[in-house]
Amino acid sequence: MEEKAKRITNGDGGNQKVAFYKLFRFADRYDIILMAVGTISAMADGLAQPIMSVLIGKIINVFGFSDHDHMVKEVSKVALKFLYLAVYACVVSFLQVSCWMVTGERQSARIRVLYLKTILRQDIGFFDTETSTGEVIGRMSGDTILIQDSMGEKVGKFVQLISTFFGGFTVACIIGRRLTVAPIPCIPLIVATGGAMALIMSKMAGRGLHAYAEAGNVIEQAVGSIRTVVAFTREKQATQKYEKKLEIAYKSMVQQGLFSGLGLGIMMVVSYCTYGIAIWYGAWLIMEKGYTGGQVMNVIFASLGGGMSLGQTLPSLNAFAAGQAAAYKIMTGKVLDEIKGDIELKDVYFRYPARPDVQIFAGFSLVVPNGTTVALVGQSGSGKSTVISLIERFYDSESGEVLIDGIALKKLQLRWIRSKIGLVSQEPILFATAIRENIVYGKEDASDEEIRTAVKLANATRFVDKLPQGLDTMVGDHRTQLSGGQKQRLAIARAILKNPKILLLDEATSALDAESERTVQDALVKLMSTRTTIAVAHRLTTIKTASMIAVAQQGKIIEKGTHEEMIQDPEGAYSQLVSLQEVSKKGGVEELELRENISVSHNQTDFGLPRPINLNQTKETHENKSSTENKASKKREKVSLRRLAHLNKPEIPVLLAGSLAVAVHGIVYPVQGLLMSSTIKIFFEPSDQLRKDSHFWAIIFVLLGLTDLIVVPFQNYLFAIAGGRLIKRIRSLSFDKVIHQEISWFDNTENFR
Repeated sequence: MEEKAKRITNGDGGNQKVAFYKLFRFADRYDIILMAVGTISAMADGLAQPIMSVLIGKIINVFGFSDHDHMVKEVSKVALKFLYLAVYACVVSFLQVSCWMVTGERQSARIRVLYLKTILRQDIGFFDTETSTGEVIGRMSGDTILIQDSMGEKVGKFVQLISTFFGGFTVACIIGRRLTVAPIPCIPLIVATGGAMALIMSKMAGRGLHAYAEAGNVIEQAVGSIRTVVAFTREKQATQKYEKKLEIAYKSMVQQGLFSGLGLGIMMVVSYCTYGIAIWYGAWLIMEKGYTGGQVMNVIFASLGGGMSLGQTLPSLNAFAAGQAAAYKIMTGKVLDEIKGDIELKDVYFRYPARPDVQIFAGFSLVVPNGTTVALVGQSGSGKSTVISLIERFYDSESGEVLIDGIALKKLQLRWIRSKIGLVSQEPILFATAIRENIVYGKEDASDEEIRTAVKLANATRFVDKLPQGLDTMVGDHRTQLSGGQKQRLAIARAILKNPKILLLDEATSALDAESERTVQDALVKLMSTRTTIAVAHRLTTIKTASMIAVAQQGKIIEKGTHEEMIQDPEGAYSQLVSLQEVSKKGGVEELELRENISVSHNQTDFGLPRPINLNQTKETHENKSSTENKASKKREKVSLRRLAHLNKPEIPVLLAGSLAVAVHGIVYPVQGLLMSSTIKIFFEPSDQLRKDSHFWAIIFVLLGLTDLIVVPFQNYLFAIAGGRLIKRIRSLSFDKVIHQEISWFDNTENFR
């Protein structure tokens, strides 16, 4: 089991996430338009800051003029341009935020509905073993909020900041290429820090969500069986169990605060150090290369504004990481790093939905080791083809399990597992398009060489080359007509190209004549080598060499073994099948079917299904709900902030220390503005004074960065402790208050609104 767990990608609570682009898989046409408009607007909004840096550079140069009349005239022109820029930024910012918020809300609502529909379609066994009411409620209420946050306004903000980054460096390179070299070293450090933070925050968020889901299960179990809990006076134990889960989530939150603070602090110190280097180098360029003060400030504002914007993407990256982690349980199943191909059907019970009165499987079990070929034979209706359908997961069993490499098929991502399975059926389906397109249906990105190899292995090269356009020949309705054997070989080529680890053959040669069967059988032998193969067949020629032959009757395996082993028992079901085929050949029939007189005792059992829902009762319940909700809303009281602050009283020392760190961090920005004004002034000083002052102010900026490196991690860490303890305390007190209520309180549905 440990080995199996290691092979599951993203198997632990901290690494579970989906690819970011998959969050948008439920977007419709209107959402795509909104996202496109929002993205374009975000890019335009991001360019506002680089444009503003150009205007700042112009106005700084204007302030250096000695002619005051000319200065006022030029300042008026630049001020008017600032006004135009403000209107431009207002419009694009509105479009950016509104489009992304609307599409985020629409898509998250769609995800909630689809998730609920998916949950409601599951069988009862899913709720018994895979999830619980508490987990479902937690994901519906909490996780979808995180998904919405990660695919809404945060995406627009991220695009805006990236646009500012590229726009800033583009402007800086155009205005002063030499000075742009100074901020370049900060880019790899900021990118590396941001990437590391995103990875760490994703793990921490995943662990926190997993802990809260388990805490929700504790609540659901305790409240659901409250009479038992109260009868055995286990309220204290239930509360302690709940607090243990909350402690895990609390530690995860504190770690998130610490690492986000470290990341932001590193970004700040890198940015301020780059400010210092840029000021010193800019002063040298003014003295040696004839740069102006406005030109230097223009480059500094544009390039460092771009660098800072890259650092400001951290909250968006955190939101993306949390959304990806939250979406994992909702959107995906497990994916194995590798698949061996071991197959097991374990005590499977099954009926087709269209024929609920016919029990196909009643305790069916079959084990197929990887790399072996198992042939299924039996009379029509014995369930041979149903095995294929269950492994492909066209249907789910009523009870029992279908396992791949020891993992329940329901736990594996459906799209992924089907990509590992190849199916060749009795009636090969070719689409009305070129032969090439029909073959690459198994692998869309296949090269011509791979296609040719698949055709060759399928023994189809000879007849394909004789066709008018070869692989580009159109087949299907009203086009080039192919024989059954030719179609089957193309279907085999399609399966070969897919390179499946598991191969399912559903009477792949039963409809062919003897000559076509030999050709197709040769192709199948090549395809079956080194793969786990399950072959449903009637003809002895297709099963004689199988690793194991299983005889199915009335939904169970009644006999299994190799051909040589089972043929020795003349009274066995398989021997009778072989004898029947030899007799049937004389009459022109070659199908292997069990005679009606071959019987095995099989008790038919009725298996109960969940009773149907009374729609009238549901309607009445809904009406009662609406009336009680109105009453409950009147009883709800607003909670004051003072009461909330009182709950945080034990953390006053932590809050005071955090507030001190916040105050220092807050002072840094006004000090930065003051330093900038002083820096602008030195660029118009004589060379000797400029050289001296540039060194001094460069060191001051470095010290400012070191201050942020110290206070920002403390700020985030301390407030994460205070916030985490408050959340933990509120949850714990709420649960403790609920679980100690009178039993009559739980009978009143108004208390659960």
